[in-house]
Amino acid sequence: MTKQTNRTSTDLLIPDYCNTGVISRVLIAVNVLVLLTLLARGQGWLFNFQEFAESAMLIEMISLLSLFALCGIRRLAERDGSPAWLQRLLCGIVPALIAMLLLSTLSGFEWFTLTYPRLSKAYVAFICFLFGIALQHYFELRSKAFSPALGEARLQALQARIRPHFLFNSLNAVLSLIRTEPRRAETALEDLADLFRVLMRDTRDITTLQEEINLCQQYLSIEKIRLGDRLQVEWSIINLTPQELRDTHIASLLLQPLLENAVHYGIEPSQTAATISVRIQRSLDKIEIRISNPFHAGLKVLGGNHMALENIRQRLALLYDIEAQMSDQIVDGIFVLQLHFPLKK
Repeated sequence: MTKQTNRTSTDLLIPDYCNTGVISRVLIAVNVLVLLTLLARGQGWLFNFQEFAESAMLIEMISLLSLFALCGIRRLAERDGSPAWLQRLLCGIVPALIAMLLLSTLSGFEWFTLTYPRLSKAYVAFICFLFGIALQHYFELRSKAFSPALGEARLQALQARIRPHFLFNSLNAVLSLIRTEPRRAETALEDLADLFRVLMRDTRDITTLQEEINLCQQYLSIEKIRLGDRLQVEWSIINLTPQELRDTHIASLLLQPLLENAVHYGIEPSQTAATISVRIQRSLDKIEIRISNPFHAGLKVLGGNHMALENIRQRLALLYDIEAQMSDQIVDGIFVLQLHFPLKK
């Protein structure tokens, strides 16, 4: 099996300012704090709102330029690495420098000096520095607050996936092959070892889309030994070249639990051949995954099914914020799960 990428998001202390949800939170926080500061001066609502409207252009320009710059710096830190103290410091220095450069540039225009006659560049830069440090600290604390949730989700995922009956059934299936098909039995044991090795890793680890697909194929080959012709799988990869599959980064163990869910609730209860359909495609800057399997209305599996899906949904929210969505529906007796998350290379 291809070597997995083990870099985690915990190595990065610069917030993910490339994320739409993080950008929205920062802009809302900055504008609300500026407005409250103006209102605290007690000069009247109308005057304070007028003053806020005049300063909004400058606030948005500094905020957006700082976010874009820190987004690029975060990508460099993710690729090359940098000390924790430097990442924290850059979150304050970058907005301060951008504020100084922007004010120095705009001060050459008469309309700007008339609009802000008593504006202090050093004071604005200092405020931007404090804002940047405060926001970095907030997002770092937020990440730490979610860490227990991630750990609990990992434990729940391990308990759900590494079920004793799966291990015993897989070993029994391999034992039945040792005499008749020793080469196939050896391959199955290798797949089983690789699968459990990856399952024991931290769910915050990053892997590639190709590696996740390889892991899923190993898992399905193990289940194929046990379920035989009852398990049929159709793969469809659209708008993604082999190189793009190797370059696209996703959260580890994102797809495999969903396929295990499909096998457990869609194939095992079936008495005849049943098909799991997996479609992976690229749509602009998004990866879309669609998994469909038979739905058995008479079986009491909805509670466990939705619990497993909710665990994945929570992981997506923690890892991708509002940029990832997951939905499920039942169409003509087929359970269809759709997943969207950002394309990251």
